Amino acid sequence: MEIPLFEIYWDEDDIEAVNEVIRSGMHWACGSQIERLEDTIAEYLGVKYCLVFNSGGTALQSLMEAYGFKSGDEVIVPSFTFIATAYAPLYVGAKPVFADIEKETFGLDAADVSKKITSKTKAILPIHYGGMPCKIDELKKIAEDNDLILIEDAAEAFGSKFQDKNVGTFGHSSIFSFCHNKIFTTGEGGCIVTEDEELYAKLKLIRSYGRVVKGDYFTNPENLDYKEIGHNYRISTLQAALGLSQLKKVDKAISLRKKNANYLHEKLRDIDEIIVPSPPNEEYDPVYQMYTIRVKDGEKNRDGLMEHLKHEGITTRIYFDPIHEYTVFKRFLKNEVYLPNTIKMSKKVVSLPLYPNISQDKLDHISNKIKEYFEKRGD
Repeated sequence: MEIPLFEIYWDEDDIEAVNEVIRSGMHWACGSQIERLEDTIAEYLGVKYCLVFNSGGTALQSLMEAYGFKSGDEVIVPSFTFIATAYAPLYVGAKPVFADIEKETFGLDAADVSKKITSKTKAILPIHYGGMPCKIDELKKIAEDNDLILIEDAAEAFGSKFQDKNVGTFGHSSIFSFCHNKIFTTGEGGCIVTEDEELYAKLKLIRSYGRVVKGDYFTNPENLDYKEIGHNYRISTLQAALGLSQLKKVDKAISLRKKNANYLHEKLRDIDEIIVPSPPNEEYDPVYQMYTIRVKDGEKNRDGLMEHLKHEGITTRIYFDPIHEYTVFKRFLKNEVYLPNTIKMSKKVVSLPLYPNISQDKLDHISNKIKEYFEKRGD
């Protein structure tokens, strides 16, 4: 039995949505589906503005530019994240300042964030790990008390809720990713959501070479003005059409993820050597974009478990290694970074296969082989 870490949740409607754009013979780059996708996401999340980008990473970079961050500015970020989170400040010459995580959600630890604030701090940039809401209320209060911008990296958390409110709607702005392992996908892609009209206007310029465009650029006969230095960070109509089709079934996909996660909880929770992912309390409503367990004994047992599962056809992966230890960041870090929880958790975590259409047989296989490993270790 071969079990991948993830599989894309798709159907024939996705194929037909893309085929419809292709058959049109027009507007493959700047079709009406793009604005419709933005409107649909904004309505789903309950926000005023949504702007789609060709990745979550370029969405983050664009926010750094739109806020005017520059050399000498600091942005507080986790090290327990995908590297794009901490890359973002570097794109504009600002400095990522690494703060530690708390152990319940793997989100930024509010106490450590408070210690890292200086006169140069401009923003706090937390993530919602694997679709689990972080303690965003605590971080929002810190941002408000210190007059800082709060940017949510919700790349993995579309549809997650905290206190019955959608993740991605707590900050001044937020990004989501539509990469192919996310809750819904356009292959590659992402978006920014915000209530800030001025920010939205800046982002529209940054996304498309700094030009003011009405309608389709490629068929617009008017001479256009270029107001800012910008990029080509647009998605295509083909991707937007796929995104619209994917969104029609996103609630079903989330429901299946939760069902499968709960099934794994029941199968694994009696194994003393591991901790299964679970929300701190009923205020947290995760979507389980990843299903990450913790091996209590740490790296040696964790790596042994991964090797055992590999031999049984089960794909696993570590999300995440501490990114402040990567070579690229060591160039920028003049002082030693002390992040004890980040280091400790990175040596314990392993993500297991979980996706909407995974079968109960495969979930049983995964749980049985994990039990088998620890039973053999105990002999």
